[in-house]
Amino acid sequence: MSEPSAYTDYHPRWYRTRVSTYWWLWRASYLLFILRELSSVFIAWFVVFTLLQVRAISQGDYQQFRDLARHPLILALNTVSLFFVVLHAVTWFHLAPKAMVVRFRGQRVPGRWIVVSNYALWALVSGVLTWFILSVHQ
Repeated sequence: MSEPSAYTDYHPRWYRTRVSTYWWLWRASYLLFILRELSSVFIAWFVVFTLLQVRAISQGDYQQFRDLARHPLILALNTVSLFFVVLHAVTWFHLAPKAMVVRFRGQRVPGRWIVVSNYALWALVSGVLTWFILSVHQ
């Protein structure tokens, strides 16, 4: 294998402007992109937390899990996670028309219809789950 060419008088280095580590902070679209990518970590936490809850229920240790869930650090982490999960969902709903093309009777469905239908389905599922959870606890 040959080594990369070193600097010589006949092969000068290319000039490259220095880019700050925080380049993504100076533009709202870049910041939103980075926050969306960061949200996957918090979504992973929600998955782990839910799996721990299922395990606690299946093993009969639910009170111990509830005590853990009431810890201020876990409450803070879950609050931040909720923000990031909602951010992830909202940004995905707005990206959906670009990610998929829906045709109806040979015509492309307008992007806002896809976005609105995503929100409507989200509201419907949330409403059904809320009704179910509240009716079980009564």
